[in-house]
Amino acid sequence: MKLTLEGLKDRQGWERAGIALPSYDVAAVAEKTRKNPVWVHLGVGNIFRIFIGGIADQLIAEGLLDRGITCVELFDHDVVDKIYAPYDNLVLAVTLHGDGTTEQKVLGSLTEAVKGQSCDAAQWTRLKEIFREPDLQMVSLTITEKGYALTKTDGTYFDHVKADIENGPEKAVSAMAVVAAMLLERYHNGASPLALVSMDNCSQNGAKFRSAVVELAEKWKEKGFVDDGFLSYVSDESRVSFPWTMIDKITPRPSEKVAADLEAAGVEDMQPVVTSKNTYIAPFVNAEGPQYLVVEDSFPNGRPPMEKAGVYVTDRDTVNKSEKMKVTVCLNPIHTALGPYGCVLGYELFADEMKDPDMLELARQVGYVEGMDVVPDPGILSPKAFLDELIEERFPNAYLGDTTQRLCVDASQGIGIRFGETVKAYVAKYGDAKKLRAIPVAIAGWLRYLLAVDDEGKTYELAPDPMVPEMQERMAGIVIGDPSSLKDQLRGVLSNENIFATDLYEAGIGELIEEIFREEIAGPGAVRRTVKKYLVG
Repeated sequence: MKLTLEGLKDRQGWERAGIALPSYDVAAVAEKTRKNPVWVHLGVGNIFRIFIGGIADQLIAEGLLDRGITCVELFDHDVVDKIYAPYDNLVLAVTLHGDGTTEQKVLGSLTEAVKGQSCDAAQWTRLKEIFREPDLQMVSLTITEKGYALTKTDGTYFDHVKADIENGPEKAVSAMAVVAAMLLERYHNGASPLALVSMDNCSQNGAKFRSAVVELAEKWKEKGFVDDGFLSYVSDESRVSFPWTMIDKITPRPSEKVAADLEAAGVEDMQPVVTSKNTYIAPFVNAEGPQYLVVEDSFPNGRPPMEKAGVYVTDRDTVNKSEKMKVTVCLNPIHTALGPYGCVLGYELFADEMKDPDMLELARQVGYVEGMDVVPDPGILSPKAFLDELIEERFPNAYLGDTTQRLCVDASQGIGIRFGETVKAYVAKYGDAKKLRAIPVAIAGWLRYLLAVDDEGKTYELAPDPMVPEMQERMAGIVIGDPSSLKDQLRGVLSNENIFATDLYEAGIGELIEEIFREEIAGPGAVRRTVKKYLVG
């Protein structure tokens, strides 16, 4: 059996394999979408394919949506050539339950794949056609936190952003510049309203998204690329809105075991591929079952009935509280605390690390003790019940195969949100953050991880992160086994509000983090001893 439109005609074969197929005419939905797109998504990786694609699939199957999602890849264009085109844009969704059972379903809601690449004239022209469509209602994004950043930690523009400002809309390369360029195309062709919906894990993601787009528009106006009317258009949220969201579904890299199981069941060509940009991706997506999406109801051109597929559609304040609950207290801080320590302590799988009493205690204190003291309650979700589900069911799910290294990817881009917001909340509540112990241990652990030597003295590879070169330069001269080698290398890091969203010395915990780190570089076994000391003491 092949995961193609032609291959789906063997319905009996797929049924024998226990794989559900779309109940609707996939080709007809795709053709209608190409002619009249209503939903575009930028950043077409795994969480999009199984979660957002799954929402659209359900709505189409239930007759609540008659078109699918137009998929646009902005960064790794190999994904379009290697994963979308050969499989007719189909995706095989595999849900991994904690008891080892799986659910498998083919999704047909992803109807077209386009490369958001200004140097490819045909693809760029097609993208413009899509954005000119007056009935286009929403553009959602999963491009990771770093995709919205225009500046480095010192406040200067990244080189690629500087190039986008200088070269203008027609040569846009970065995600934010491509979005701004497509908005300009829409502005020149009727200025129809549109919702731009970030579904990435950043605090107040809609505000960050809007700020980046408006800033680029302002810079282009200064350069003479756009007029006042365009700046007014992208600045007016009654015409171009940037709803805030909270998204949650643990989606690890494709499992080779899942690939083997699918091929054993008769599905051909399921092996993962590695692209030229080191994206590890497969024709299938494996993920956990639990999922949450909370979206601000701000859609000036209408929207799909997402609430019919389990999405919470609500007001901005509720979204903000839900996001803070998840990103600053319940889920992401624990991932960011345990991911680096997992690498340093020799764990490959996160589920195995969760069996470690010391690491479980770190998770418990970051979440239940320090986080719950200042957690916002969104009302639609219970913070304690959400955290209970994570600690008791989701994190221990060994069948997910989630790795500690994955939890370290781009850690520098989120550490300020995941810990800095709680630090600021403690300062607001108590005058300083000196009551905190687990969060300083977590921050020290991230810094210790960046030395790329584990607690036994063995080296390991760091996960991709744009700040790794800068951080390693800042930490030059620190030697494991020589605590005296730590002098003032960390001061510029811990006081940097661009990294932590606050000055950790002013908050009262900078010196404590330095001391924990100093103890963790004493030699073999020092990390384990230090964690035990500070979590008990």
